[in-house]
Amino acid sequence: MRWAVVCGDGLPVSGLLTVLRNVVDRATAAGHLDLPVAADLGYSWRPDKAAFFPAGRSDLRYPDWLEVTDAVPTDLSRDALIAELGAIRSAVADADELTPEGVHALHARIEALAAPYAEHFTRWLDEADVDWVVAVNMTLSDAVPVTVGLRRAVQRRWGAGRPGGALYWDHDLFGSYAVRERGRRVYPTAPNEFTPVPDAATDRWAVVTAGLADETARYPTPLRAEVVPNVLPVVPDGPLSAFQRDFLTWHGLGEDRPAVLVPVRLFQVKGVEIALRVFAGMRAADGPDPALLVFGSLDEDPEYVAEVRRVAADLAVEDAVVFLDGVPLASHRDGSGRPHPDEADLLGIARHTGGAVLFTPNRTDVESVGLGPALAAVADVPCAVTPYAAFEPTYGPDFRYVRVDPEAAHRAGAELMGWLAARRAGRAWVADALATNRELVRARFPDAPWARLLRVMAAATARERIGLGQRS
Repeated sequence: MRWAVVCGDGLPVSGLLTVLRNVVDRATAAGHLDLPVAADLGYSWRPDKAAFFPAGRSDLRYPDWLEVTDAVPTDLSRDALIAELGAIRSAVADADELTPEGVHALHARIEALAAPYAEHFTRWLDEADVDWVVAVNMTLSDAVPVTVGLRRAVQRRWGAGRPGGALYWDHDLFGSYAVRERGRRVYPTAPNEFTPVPDAATDRWAVVTAGLADETARYPTPLRAEVVPNVLPVVPDGPLSAFQRDFLTWHGLGEDRPAVLVPVRLFQVKGVEIALRVFAGMRAADGPDPALLVFGSLDEDPEYVAEVRRVAADLAVEDAVVFLDGVPLASHRDGSGRPHPDEADLLGIARHTGGAVLFTPNRTDVESVGLGPALAAVADVPCAVTPYAAFEPTYGPDFRYVRVDPEAAHRAGAELMGWLAARRAGRAWVADALATNRELVRARFPDAPWARLLRVMAAATARERIGLGQRS
């Protein structure tokens, strides 16, 4: 089968795309997926990502299996489109405050953009000869006109009964993703008349947790979402590769320095400032001097990045912090020869150097899963975590980790260094804790649900391929 991906996260450095990469790896290994995958990553309709609008950052490199469009199917100027999409998103979030005239006007504004996006997606899906379009986090209202346009294109291509359709794959939903900007909620707390949800015969719907599935059951649609947990990366065993060693050398790091990972975007709710305080506590404790590797792009949220840099300066840890400025979907070297490791390579570095993972959201109500602890488990390293609502439903009460009090983060850092020392010394208690975590994560993030879904999707379109006799 052939896929297209429309990603509502709007960034190539998003963790959602890394999970997609893991799914694509499994799908191609099973012989279900023909490459490349066409992708629209939202550059032309996520105006809140100003540094990436409208065609992405020029220095970004994608793997060969991903073909990214930079189409901007509107005659509006860049500034006008940014303003209009931003205003629509705010109005959708505050729909309860609209007058009847305001409701009518908002529908008209949405339609003015939905029409050209419907044409864009119709042409794009046809040119790529797509069997399934995977719509990642498109149920949220970041760009309602785009979702409306995509739904129309899906109906045009598959509405008459053609095998295939749209897989809506949601990692966040309205009630559980309480992001706020300037004190106001970015999303409504539930769908409203402006926010279409999956409901057509052409649609399948997958969510990553049972809690999200419970939320969808309250949405105005007869379609029921299936729970398909995230697929985690495979972290190779064995010594560091030459590429991984070159990465450490490039940044002046030795294999004797524990690599501590912060596998999140540099975005206001991710709590990187708390991770820095934990790290300062680690550096103040006895043991090898660790290095902190922060995954996120420096361009996504410049105001928050400035805050994070101020905290690093105040804590005097700048010399030991590496801002990776976006972790790629596949390891590669740029034109200067600089190595850029992907998530799996970075986890391997953390494992080999005796490092750790910090996952420290600064709000309790914006993570539906929070993959940081899972990544620590597959890398067989300890982690430190701030409290957040989805943690225990995702990982259960037996997961072993260092609890971070945001008001006393340095204490967690000292405790985490004790875990690292115990791991280096081969202490049984830490080996048992990490083994427990590994088994818990293996049980809670199984590959089987995605494997079943991939078989069903591939089987549906295989019949069409055989009938047409035209596809590889």
